[in-house]
Amino acid sequence: MKTNSFTFKLDDEQQSTLKRLLANSKYHCENVPHTQIAVSIPDCRINLYKSGKLLIQGKAAQEWITFTLETEILKEAALGYEELSDPEAFKPHMGIDESGKGDFFGPLVIASAYVDEKLVERLRDMGVRDSKKISSDNVALNMARDIRKLLGDRCAMVTIGPRSYNRMYSTIRNVNKMLAWGHARAIEDLLGKVPECPRALSDKFGPTHQIERALLEKGKKIKLDQRTKAESDPAVAAASILARAGFLYALRKMGKEYAFEVPKGASEKVRREAEKLVAYKGPGILLDTAKCHFQTTDKVLAEVGYSRKDLPTPT
Repeated sequence: MKTNSFTFKLDDEQQSTLKRLLANSKYHCENVPHTQIAVSIPDCRINLYKSGKLLIQGKAAQEWITFTLETEILKEAALGYEELSDPEAFKPHMGIDESGKGDFFGPLVIASAYVDEKLVERLRDMGVRDSKKISSDNVALNMARDIRKLLGDRCAMVTIGPRSYNRMYSTIRNVNKMLAWGHARAIEDLLGKVPECPRALSDKFGPTHQIERALLEKGKKIKLDQRTKAESDPAVAAASILARAGFLYALRKMGKEYAFEVPKGASEKVRREAEKLVAYKGPGILLDTAKCHFQTTDKVLAEVGYSRKDLPTPT
C-alpha cells in the first residue's frame, strides 16, 4: 500500500531553514496546534512541530520530499530506497519495466536501464524511484530526460503502438505473453549496447520462462530474475520512469495527430473521448489509437451504434 504520510526529525538548523522556505507565498498557512509552522500546497500538508518533528501528508507528499525537502533541507536522499537491502542492487545489471498496460489509449512501452554501483549512487541522488510514486507527468518527463542524459546508450525502449498491439493480441490473445515478448526485446536491445551485462531484473507478471523463451542468442546468456515489487531496485525504477515518459510522449503525439486530448487509464472520461472519436472517425480509428481487447471497446462501440463486428481486422 502506498504511504502518504512521512515523519522526519529535524535539527535546529534544518528547522530554521525549513521555516524560511515555507514562508514563500506559494504555501498556504494553516492553524495547527503545537506547530512552529503549518502550511499546505495542493495534495500536500506540511507541519513542523515545536518538538522538531516534521510531518508531511497527502498524495503529493513523496514528490515534495524528493524535490524540496531532500534537496533544500536534508541534503540527502530520504525516500525511494528504503527497501533496498539487496547488495545485488548495486552490482552491474539491467532493470526492465513497462507503461501503458492498463491504459485504453496509447501504446505499450517497455524500457530497460543498465546500472552499476556509481550509476546507482547518481540515480539515488536524483531521487529516482518507481514512476507510480510520481504523481506529476511533468516531473516524470523531466526525470526521464535526466536519466537518459546520465545513462546515455545504457538504456533501451520498445514501443508497441496500438495497431501492432491489436495485431499481436489477435494472434497471441494473452497480455502477459506480449509483455514477455516486449521485455525480451528490451533486454536484447540493451545487450547490444552493454554486452557485458550479467543480469536482468523485472517485476513478476508471469512465469519467468515466458521471457526466457522469447530471448534470442544474446539474451539466452543472461541471468534473468523476476520478483514482486521489483520497482524498489534502482535499475527497474529508472526503467519505469523511462517507459512512462515514452508512453506520455506517445499520447501527446496521438493527441496532436487526431486533435483531441488523450486521457490516461480506462475511466468514464476515457470512454467519453473514445465515443466522440469513433462518432467522428468511425470504429476503425480504435485500431490506431486504443487497445481493442479492453471491455471499454464494446461499451464505446455500443454507445455510438456499432458493435465489435464493425471493427476491421488488424493488419
